[in-house]
Amino acid sequence: MAGRIPAPAYLKVLRGNPGKRAVPAEVEPDRGSQCPEPPEFLSAYATEEWHRTAPELHRLRMLTVADVMTFAAYCQSYAHWRAAEEELAQSGGELVVEDRDGAPRQNPLVRAARNACTEMMRHASQFGLTPAARSRLAAGAHCSSGHG
Repeated sequence: MAGRIPAPAYLKVLRGNPGKRAVPAEVEPDRGSQCPEPPEFLSAYATEEWHRTAPELHRLRMLTVADVMTFAAYCQSYAHWRAAEEELAQSGGELVVEDRDGAPRQNPLVRAARNACTEMMRHASQFGLTPAARSRLAAGAHCSSGHG
């Protein structure tokens, strides 16, 4: 299936509705009164990131019980990125290393950090954790308020 990924109703309202089309009612997942706890399988860095960001996302109604595993994937991607960057720094930060034959090649930690960062950013945008994702929400909210 090609095309845009459908946005949840609450995001459509936040972004604005310039076409004035009816926003269909959706069944919302249970948000619960308390922020969901991180899954036990998360690493220490991932759990730290969960506790840093999850309460605010829950407050903004962007983290429900249905989102726990997707948010866990974001947190674990963050942990992988952080671990790769720390190991790269501890190893001297060399972007190019020699292989067994003495030929130069990209440090495998650079690729690991880049891949983890790509995954982290992909998940982060789903939760409005990037400036671009927030600006899309803010622009929609500004337009729907009648000021734009």
